[in-house]
Amino acid sequence: MKKIVVFYYSQTGQAQQIAQNVCKPLAEAGYQVVYKCIEPVTPFPFPWSYWNFFQAFPETRLLMPAPIKEFDLSDVQDADLVFLAGQSWYLSPSQPIEAFLTSPQVRTYLKNRPVVTINGCRNMWAMAQKEVRKQLVSMEAQYVGHIVLQDYAPNLISVVTIFRWLFRQQKAATRIWPAAGVSDADMAGASRFGKLIQSALEQNDLEQLQSALVAAGSVPYKPSLVFVEKTGHRIFGFWAKFIRKAGDRNSPDRRFRLRLFVYYLFFVLYVVSPFGLLFFYLTYPLRMAGIRKEKADLLLNLKE
Repeated sequence: MKKIVVFYYSQTGQAQQIAQNVCKPLAEAGYQVVYKCIEPVTPFPFPWSYWNFFQAFPETRLLMPAPIKEFDLSDVQDADLVFLAGQSWYLSPSQPIEAFLTSPQVRTYLKNRPVVTINGCRNMWAMAQKEVRKQLVSMEAQYVGHIVLQDYAPNLISVVTIFRWLFRQQKAATRIWPAAGVSDADMAGASRFGKLIQSALEQNDLEQLQSALVAAGSVPYKPSLVFVEKTGHRIFGFWAKFIRKAGDRNSPDRRFRLRLFVYYLFFVLYVVSPFGLLFFYLTYPLRMAGIRKEKADLLLNLKE
């Protein structure tokens, strides 16, 4: 009997549910699926408070994760495949996922093991995925596949719905707003990826797994959003350093700079980004070669 281990971090339950749906065909086929929750030493709240949500920004963007609890790995030393399920925060891996990837215990465990990553996010995953890939390659894990499930609401609408969910636990659709997060239909449909993974395991051939996953729609790619994300990721780096200079995590001394960042963030989202997208589409013909190269890198390249 083959054994699968799923490491996951899930504040809202979304990432956990996606992972369970991906693994459903494997469990039904008789595979032993072991779930291990990534637990921060100091838990992140859900629902978030406004202050805690934005306090997490600088350390997340600068890849300075809060510590996590160690795992008991004695029951998964013989695992045939590892899943890592989580989410993006501020165009970077969430702090618990980054803490997992930089844990000496985890890095030792994952060396030479095949790993599939799962990201349940709003709609921007590319820069986080590059960091995850970098970490997995550096620890000599066998990165064999990645799956992204996202919210398909228009970008500026999903900003509102995700905040309603994270701050007020209001996920359901209303007469005005669509439901927040990955849709129930998309989560249920994630089981198709599990069937492809099962087939690859039974054939002892994981080298072509990512190509099969991509063909099944495992990685939504929208070049305009990647363009916005890459620009935002670079600017977020400047803001994160600026805020950190005023104080460490949760320091009241950096409250003013965080407020400036919040004003900047919403100004860019609702005023600047539409013009940025217009510029992207006006220059699209000049970008086609670069877009093809970038798409192949994000969807199919599993090596740094």
